[in-house]
Amino acid sequence: MIKISDAEWKIMNVLWEEQPKTMMQITKELQEETGWTKHTVMTYLKRMESKKIIHYVEGEKAKLYYSDMDRKEAVIQEEQNFLNRVFKGNRGLMMTTMLEQEKLTDEDSDGNSASSKGCMGTHQQKNAVWNMDCDSTVVHGSAIYPGAKQF
Repeated sequence: MIKISDAEWKIMNVLWEEQPKTMMQITKELQEETGWTKHTVMTYLKRMESKKIIHYVEGEKAKLYYSDMDRKEAVIQEEQNFLNRVFKGNRGLMMTTMLEQEKLTDEDSDGNSASSKGCMGTHQQKNAVWNMDCDSTVVHGSAIYPGAKQF
């Protein structure tokens, strides 16, 4: 699994929007947000080349940079890294924590959103039952909301 730093994510997002880009185009796009100079961007680009997540081809006047990693692949890897690091790989624990903090909306729990990622379930507001099956982990609302009906 390739780890992408926060700074590298910024560059990858620029490349995913439109590629190829020169180092100066990347610098210009990120300068206001980050304050990076062309030297900083060049350092990141070299690091990213060594990780094999980008490559360049020689253009007429400058190197043209391309992403070698699909955005979806990068997001899946990042999600898995987060899940393993924070929740020891337990998706059910992550969902329980999110529900306890009331971070999930009805849209998140509709089974079609990216955050539910193949999980089926229903969620209503306070004191309602959350019943979800994700990778054989079932989270029951009663574990979160006292008095909720067990399924």
